[in-house]
Amino acid sequence: MGKGVAVVTGGTAGLGRAIVRELAARDWDVAILARGEDGLEGAAADVRATGNRALGVPTDVADRAAVEAAADRVEAELGPIDVWINDAMVGVFGEFTSTEPEDFDRAVHVNFFGFVNGTRAALHRMQPRGRGNIVQVGSALAHRGIPLQSAYCSSKHAIKGFTDSLITELRHNHSPITVCEVDMPAMNTIQFDWVKSQLPHHPQPVPPIFQPEICAKVVVDTAEKPRRRVWVGGPTVFTIIGNRLSSRFADWYLARTGYKGQQAPDLHQPMIGPNLYEAVPGDHGAHGAFDDRSMTLTPQTWAIRHRPITYTALAATAGGLLAATVAVVRKVA
Repeated sequence: MGKGVAVVTGGTAGLGRAIVRELAARDWDVAILARGEDGLEGAAADVRATGNRALGVPTDVADRAAVEAAADRVEAELGPIDVWINDAMVGVFGEFTSTEPEDFDRAVHVNFFGFVNGTRAALHRMQPRGRGNIVQVGSALAHRGIPLQSAYCSSKHAIKGFTDSLITELRHNHSPITVCEVDMPAMNTIQFDWVKSQLPHHPQPVPPIFQPEICAKVVVDTAEKPRRRVWVGGPTVFTIIGNRLSSRFADWYLARTGYKGQQAPDLHQPMIGPNLYEAVPGDHGAHGAFDDRSMTLTPQTWAIRHRPITYTALAATAGGLLAATVAVVRKVA
């Protein structure tokens, strides 16, 4: 018997696929909700290879009834859901004024209402049992919008507000259900190969770029030991704090660099998408096209995954600085 049953929306590719693999490696049974049959089979095979149970359920998370039906099937075949991780997303790259309204709407329906639908389905099943954890995969862009991704940034901002509101309601009602938000940096995922794009060059995540496995470990850490909010990667921390200190500077900086920084003119491989309305056939795994320029480890992600050691080291450093300061003051006196 494993640790329990976890559901991952958008678990067939990119960060979601890395999360599925990390959960399985830690002895979770995993249900994957996504649209692509090939990816569902591949992700389920990854889980079964670890000796854990898997279930792939074809699901468009923008369809509330489909999400509820998927949750019913998960509980019927795997058992009660302990953890629900909302990760599914689609992308539209281009200026807002040239983005087709139906494309913008579709992206928001998947990226925001997909999280709402998943959260509602999880709560319907967790609340009667009085236990469970919901993890929202957020982004630095939930705190700071950037050019060319207005639908995505709008959705991530909406997820943050929705999650904040929900948490206060649960606390008011003394609910034991936990809801966490894990905000991500730019990652090397398949997202940038199947977004619907108006850009002249291949889309890319804004550097520095992280491999999805780093971020998946933090998501699963949070699923197992809930924390209200986690910022993953130094760039996420700098983006959030920097925007709080000076949003006008961020406006100026992103207006100058945001277009160029999201394109890779030296990358000539063709796009494989878009997956905005339909799944792209094939099993595409976790990584995108930027392995050669992506980080596999950073001090910040190590620190948030090893908090006791980090806090001890910081306390020791602070104590040493204080002792040194006191010694200097005594000598001067």
